[in-house]
Amino acid sequence: MSEPAAPLLSARNVSFSASGQTLVDGVDLDVFAGETLGVIGPNGAGKSTLLRLLAGLLPPGIGEVRFEDAPLSRLSRRQIARCMALVAQQAETDERLTARDAVELGRTPWLGRLGSWRAEDTAAVDRALKAVEMGALADRPWASLSGGERQRVHIARAHAQQPQLMLLDEPTNHLDIHHQLAIVALIKALPITAVVALHDLSHALRCDRVLALLEGRVVALGTPLEVLTPALLRTLFGVEARLVDDPEGDTPLIAFNRRG
Repeated sequence: MSEPAAPLLSARNVSFSASGQTLVDGVDLDVFAGETLGVIGPNGAGKSTLLRLLAGLLPPGIGEVRFEDAPLSRLSRRQIARCMALVAQQAETDERLTARDAVELGRTPWLGRLGSWRAEDTAAVDRALKAVEMGALADRPWASLSGGERQRVHIARAHAQQPQLMLLDEPTNHLDIHHQLAIVALIKALPITAVVALHDLSHALRCDRVLALLEGRVVALGTPLEVLTPALLRTLFGVEARLVDDPEGDTPLIAFNRRG
């Protein structure tokens, strides 16, 4: 029998507190190359904090995060940026930039010591803009973009970074249905590993595995059908839910009823 694959990213007993409140509590997690891992939980469950810990932007109070078995604490920000990219819920961008300028920032970890720009950098930016359907708006000033367009540019910037691992915090926020579906499909199609905090559970059904958080703790981890059960959804969100067959697709749908 072959040995199981080593995780690309791992967290061991990771905890984080702020202002006397524990936001992430003893998380153990392995993320494997090529998978899309969805992270779900109610508001305040610790999803955003966990992603920032996995990205090395927050140091764990307890525990350790490792990338390809190297502790993140021993890697420089440039080294981490060549491995992974984070798309945050709220990301600031200079209002004077164009959409293309913002995406070009994703190439920063790969520029030489003198910051020389190469043809391959231009190609990476062009591919990223096309992937999120922003090529026609590349020269638009940032200030003129809608919330959804800005979100697509942030995803394009992470795409241009060409990371092995992409961490996305509710990436479909502010997007219309067409672009929600397009972004979810893009994440699945990219030759990368993705950890995605999700608000819409229908998108979680399309992940390879799902991690459920409650009060900073892992309460379930497995395939979507193993995790998205009526009992767990009742515990997490206080709703009655059931999976129903989609007559036109292979992925089931979630039907909700408000409790009580």
